[in-house]
Amino acid sequence: MLAAYYSEQGAARDVLRVGEQQTPVPGPGEVRVRLRTSGVNPSDWKVRQGGFGRGLSAPLVIPHSDGAGDIDAVGPGVADRRSERVWIWNAQWKRASGTAAQYVVVPSAQAVRLPRDVSYAAGACLGIPALTAMQAVRLADIGPRTTVLIAGGAGAVAHYAIQFAKLRGATVLSTVSSDAKAAHAKGAGADAVLNYRNEDVGQRIKQLTAGRGVDALIELDLARNAGLYPSILRPHATVVVYGTSAGEATLPALWMMQNSIRLQLFLIYDVSEADRAAGIAELSHWLEEGKLRHAIAQRLPLERIADAHEIVERGAAIGNVVLDID
Repeated sequence: MLAAYYSEQGAARDVLRVGEQQTPVPGPGEVRVRLRTSGVNPSDWKVRQGGFGRGLSAPLVIPHSDGAGDIDAVGPGVADRRSERVWIWNAQWKRASGTAAQYVVVPSAQAVRLPRDVSYAAGACLGIPALTAMQAVRLADIGPRTTVLIAGGAGAVAHYAIQFAKLRGATVLSTVSSDAKAAHAKGAGADAVLNYRNEDVGQRIKQLTAGRGVDALIELDLARNAGLYPSILRPHATVVVYGTSAGEATLPALWMMQNSIRLQLFLIYDVSEADRAAGIAELSHWLEEGKLRHAIAQRLPLERIADAHEIVERGAAIGNVVLDID
C-alpha cells in the first residue's frame, strides 16, 4: 500500500516520506479500512517534532489519528461490516500506524458508521476536532439556559463546539483575533463574537451578560487565559479545558475557590469508555440529522503531506486540512 511515514523526528520536509509499506491484515476484533481521506491535526505535527519531550514511538510511524473510508476486511470475531462507510478515531494513539495511508487496521469500535450524505472529507474531521468539542460541551453540561464562552472560535474544535452548544439551546459567545475568524465563528452559530486584539473581553462579557459573567467556558489555552477568569466567569461557573500552550499554568486560585469555580481538564485520546460512547452517540445523532457544518479549509493529495503539516503548524488555515488518498 502507499503510505506516508517517518522514522525520525524533525521538520516536516526533513522527515516525512511517501512510499510503499506492507498492507496490514486485521486480527481478532479488528477491521481494515480502505481510506479515502486523512485528517491533519495539531497533535500530528507536535508528535512528529517531538514536542513536550515525546520520543519516537516506533521505528517507523505512519501518522494521523483521523480519517474516513470503507471497511474492506474484518478479523476473527467481528460481524461482517465490509463495504460500510466509516470514520475513525484514535488510529495512531499508542499505535505505530495511523490514517496517512491507503489502509489502516483498527479495533472494530474505532470505525464508526459514516452516514451516506456525510462526505469522506467531513469524516476525517470528526475523530479529534468534533469529539473533543462534544466532550467539552458534555462536561460543561451545556443546556438551554446556559451562556457559554468558547475561546478561539475559528479553531477546528471550537467550530464544532459552537454548533453543539447551539443545538443544545445555549447562548454562545466566542473570542477570535480577526474579522475573517469572526465571520467563521458567526457562520457556526455564535451569538456574539469578541475580538480579543481590540476589545476588552471582560468588559464586553459583562455587557452581554448583564454583569453576571458566563456560566461556562470552553478553554483552548489554560496557561495563556487563566488570568482573565475573574473578569468573565460568574460564581459557580464551569471551565472545561482541552488545551494549553505551556506545561504549567498560573491560576487565580483564591478567587476561583471563593467563587466555587469548577475546573475540568481532559485529553480526548483517553476519555472513559462511557464518555466516548455517549459522545459518539450524540455526534452520530447530529450527523444523521444533517445538522452539522464541516469546515474543510484545504484538501491536498497524500503525496503533499509535508505541505499539509506545515499549513497546520503555521496556523494558516481556518478550518481542517484533509489529505485525499487515491
